[in-house]
Amino acid sequence: RIFVLGIGFFTLCFLMTSLGGQFSAKRLGDSPFTIRSEVMGALESRGVLRRMSDMLEMLMKRMDILARLENSTDFHKGDEVRFPLDRFQPAAGLMERIQAIAQNVSDIAIKVDQILRNSLLNGKVMEGRRDQCEVPRDPKYPDCAGKVEWMRARWTSDPCYAFFGVDGTECSFLIYLSEVEWFCPPLPWRNRTTALPSPPPLPRAQAAFRSDLAHLLELIGTGKESLSFMKKRIRHLAQQWLRAARRLEQKLKDRQRDQKHILIHIGFLTEESGDVFSPRVLKGGPLGEMVQWADILAALFLLGHNLRVTVSLKELQSHLGVPPGRGNCPLTNPLPFDLIYTDYHGLQQMKQHMGLSFKKYRCRVRVIDTFGTEPAYNHEEYATLRGYRTNWGYWNLQPTQFMTMFPHTPDNSFMGFVSEELNKTERQFIKSNKVSSMAVVYGKEASIWKGKEKFLAILNKYMEIHGTVYYETQRPPEVPAFVKNHGLLPQHEFQQLLRKAKLFIGFGFPYEGPAPLEAIANGCVFLQARFNPPHSSLNHEFFRGKPTSREVSSQHPYAEDFIGKPHVWTVDYNNSEEFEAAIKSIMRTQVDPYLPYEYTCEGMLERIHAYIQHQDFCTTSSPPLPPKAKSPAMQSPPSPLALSPNATHLVWSPSASWDPHVWPPVDSLQVWVSETRHTCTETCRQHGLVCEPTFFRFLNKKEVFLQLSITCDSTEYEMNHLYPAVAENVHECYLQKEPLLFSCAGYNTKYRRLCPCRDYRRGQVALCRDCL
Repeated sequence: RIFVLGIGFFTLCFLMTSLGGQFSAKRLGDSPFTIRSEVMGALESRGVLRRMSDMLEMLMKRMDILARLENSTDFHKGDEVRFPLDRFQPAAGLMERIQAIAQNVSDIAIKVDQILRNSLLNGKVMEGRRDQCEVPRDPKYPDCAGKVEWMRARWTSDPCYAFFGVDGTECSFLIYLSEVEWFCPPLPWRNRTTALPSPPPLPRAQAAFRSDLAHLLELIGTGKESLSFMKKRIRHLAQQWLRAARRLEQKLKDRQRDQKHILIHIGFLTEESGDVFSPRVLKGGPLGEMVQWADILAALFLLGHNLRVTVSLKELQSHLGVPPGRGNCPLTNPLPFDLIYTDYHGLQQMKQHMGLSFKKYRCRVRVIDTFGTEPAYNHEEYATLRGYRTNWGYWNLQPTQFMTMFPHTPDNSFMGFVSEELNKTERQFIKSNKVSSMAVVYGKEASIWKGKEKFLAILNKYMEIHGTVYYETQRPPEVPAFVKNHGLLPQHEFQQLLRKAKLFIGFGFPYEGPAPLEAIANGCVFLQARFNPPHSSLNHEFFRGKPTSREVSSQHPYAEDFIGKPHVWTVDYNNSEEFEAAIKSIMRTQVDPYLPYEYTCEGMLERIHAYIQHQDFCTTSSPPLPPKAKSPAMQSPPSPLALSPNATHLVWSPSASWDPHVWPPVDSLQVWVSETRHTCTETCRQHGLVCEPTFFRFLNKKEVFLQLSITCDSTEYEMNHLYPAVAENVHECYLQKEPLLFSCAGYNTKYRRLCPCRDYRRGQVALCRDCL
């Protein structure tokens, strides 16, 4: 009986396997195509069904013989007469089931036969059109034949192809590749309405500053500790945001602004990316990213734009219009968003699920990127050839599509965040209640304190030390007994602690977080370690794999470079005397609360408004390419650059006949030549300016070297992130061949680089003086 049951189960499996391929695609009536592919297999399909029916009938007869044989054998055993009857009943039931299955198979065979006959009739009707489904040889579509070949072999690899009507026929391949994708020319016999002139687009809705954040809190949603943290932050800063929005509205004087449809997808909070942040919100985990995302949401909402917020892959797919399947097909409809703000995790998820649409729409993406992505790591081919490839780079985006937490990488856009501003009453309270002998240590995780006993012992001689280290039951052993540990504090209580303390001290980690700016804004002096040699991806595990070669000279380079003394002290912690002297000096130094304008609510609103209004990576004209050979009679147009009055650098000539109408405006441009060991970022900063990569295309010309009195015995176009540059010892000049590699970062002892610099607004390094 077990053998017979196994035969029956095997038969059913074989039946389903044999018929599964026949019914795996859509039914005839559901397909947008009128041609069916399984017509050629009609005889084989009917043969399979008939053989299955015959097998089931034979199985039923053998079961009947076995049952009779078992019955006759058991009746010879006198005391066991009742058992054969029990055994016979299951056999009889099994025979009835097999009979029913055989009847069903017979019915299916009849129906499939009818379907296949209809398919043959339809095939004859469509025979004329079927002949037109040969792969076209059109030079305008050179990839068509290769794509059709790929579809023949792999169209079943992703259900999305069947969703768009692909059913295995040549016609369905060509229709998909010409109407859903764009690798083949349209088929002339397809029913398409004559192209009519498209009506003029409707006027865009205008963005209006909002005066209430309640709806934003609803958009953010619930269900994660990280979302709760962001909503609490937005509520806490609500009044400052609203006041800043009113001030910017007055500053812009009713300027027209199109309302943008914006998707915010916070990829690192999705379950698919692991969401390691949410569980650690209440346990001292890093909050910098969530601080920044909360502020981005508040700024975009108050500027009056239409937002959608997602923290799950399923929601992302729904908003984008991703077809069912594995992500190889384009979106079902045009992308409904003007802009998408996401992170590296979200960027990867979009690429996996948008198919060819990702390449089409990636110009609308803005990537929130804490530490920055330099052009050498962003360009896939160059990064692979030159050893710059990492797990996070090689996206081939415009480098300014990456948006950083601090303005450390001019190749990227500076997004930032906000710190709480103090009113006059609060500032006066801080001034009168500061405890000159009180220090707070920067570090909520116990591991940060490990090995710092020497510094803490010196500090303890002069100050009462407070910590905010998270723990559940027992005090962390890394925190010395003389430290007053408050445990993890809510943001408001942490602010109160900073308002009393004189010193906020960092031990080298975490890098570039928001807390030092909050401390300085609350009247603390920030003391940090100088790194010698500087930390980078070449010598430090934390930076290894990050898409930047930036050398970090201290725990918080922005505080060191843009704020400095008396608010920020950077010393060598390996020198005990220097460390102790700094503490003594800080105790004697009086400082007022200080917050750079670019980290106020108004500063961030101003910056994001400028980016949305002026940054357009979808229609940006490409820089000039290497010139073709010209006849002697052909003259190059005069350079729009002119030597400055003191003959040290070039500026945009006021009499230039060419106005490129770019942003930032070209009249803010200055061209300087770097020293051999300096990046363009450092070169511009030495002259009180900021490197502006948008301007590289205006100085990537041979005549610019001549204007700067640089001798060029030869000039070559090459792909190198340090170009344009000159090797002065051999008088060789180099121009940039790949626009995506224009970079403010990087230096080489062999080259002096041509650097495009610009001015900037006071307290707002991201914007030039006329950029708003």
